[in-house]
Amino acid sequence: MTFMKSIGSTAIAICLATMGLADTPTLRAAVLKFGTVNWELNTIQHHGLDAASGFDLEVQGMAGGSAAKVAFQGGEADVIVSDWLWVARQRAAGRDYVFIPYSKAVGGIMVPEDSTAQDLTDLSGMQIGIAGGPLDKSWLILQAYAAKNHEMDLAAETEQVFGAPPLIFGAATSGEVAAAINFWHFGAKMTAGGMRTLLDVSEASADLGLDPETPLLGYVVKGELMRDNPELVTGFAAASRAAKDILATDDAEWDRLRPNMNADNDAQFAALVAGFRAGIPVAGPIDEAAAGRMLELMYDLGGAELLGNATELPEGTFLQNGS
Repeated sequence: MTFMKSIGSTAIAICLATMGLADTPTLRAAVLKFGTVNWELNTIQHHGLDAASGFDLEVQGMAGGSAAKVAFQGGEADVIVSDWLWVARQRAAGRDYVFIPYSKAVGGIMVPEDSTAQDLTDLSGMQIGIAGGPLDKSWLILQAYAAKNHEMDLAAETEQVFGAPPLIFGAATSGEVAAAINFWHFGAKMTAGGMRTLLDVSEASADLGLDPETPLLGYVVKGELMRDNPELVTGFAAASRAAKDILATDDAEWDRLRPNMNADNDAQFAALVAGFRAGIPVAGPIDEAAAGRMLELMYDLGGAELLGNATELPEGTFLQNGS
C-alpha cells in the first residue's frame, strides 16, 4: 500500500512538473551574435537562473544592432540591448519601451604607449579613429570636455576617421591613427596590446557634472510585456542581477566562458574580465535626476538628430525597483 502511494505521489509530481514546464513563458532576446552581453546571457542559461526566475531564456544571435531592433519592433523578439538615450528617444516618439540596466562600461580616447600626447590639446592636427559615427556618445562627451577645459573645438581641430569597431581597433593598433575611441571591450584589448587611456569617458562625464555610475547600456523591453506579464520582466531582471553577481566574483565562471570571449592571449582575457566587472552597475534604482542631466547635455551636443523629440527625460524610461 505504501509502495502504491509512493508511485502515485511520484506520478503526480512528474505530471505537475510537466505542466509547469509547459506553462513556463519564453523570453526571446535578440542580441549581437558575438557581443559581450552573451557572456551574461550564457551565465543565466548555464546556471538555470532563468528557470529559477520562472521563464525560459531563448537567445537569438543577430548580425548587428539594427537587425536586433527590427526583430524587436516587429514582435519577433522580446528584449534587445541598447542605450537608454535611444529608449528615451523612442518614448518621446510615442513608443512604450522600458530600459533595464545592464552595464555602465564606457571607453575612452586611447593612444599608443609611447605617444607624446598628455591631454586632448596634444591631438590637434591629428587623426582620431572613432567607432560609430559623429553622434557617438563618447565622442560627444569628449568634445564637451575639451571645450570646457581647454577651450578647444575637438572636432574642428582634429581629423576624424569613423568606422566599425574592428576597423578602428586595427587602425589604432597599427598606428594608422594617432588616437582612437572604441567600445569598451575593444579598448580592453587595446590596453592589453600596449595602448594607454589618454582620457576616460567616465572621468570626462564626472567633470561635466554627470554621474558616471549611470548605466548607459541596458536591456529594452516593451511596456506591453510589462503590463501583460510583469513577472516575466522582473524575473529577467532578477536573473540578470544574479548572473552579474556570479561574474563579479567567480573566476572559474570566466574560465568556462573564455572559449566564447575571442581573447587572443592571457592579457586580453584578463583585460576583458576586468572591464566587464568594472562595468557592472550597482543594484538599485537609477538616479533619474542624473540621467536627466545627461540627456540634456546630449541634446545640446547632438540635438534632434540624436534624440528626436526627447528634450527631457520621458517618464517611465527606466525599470525602477522591478516595477
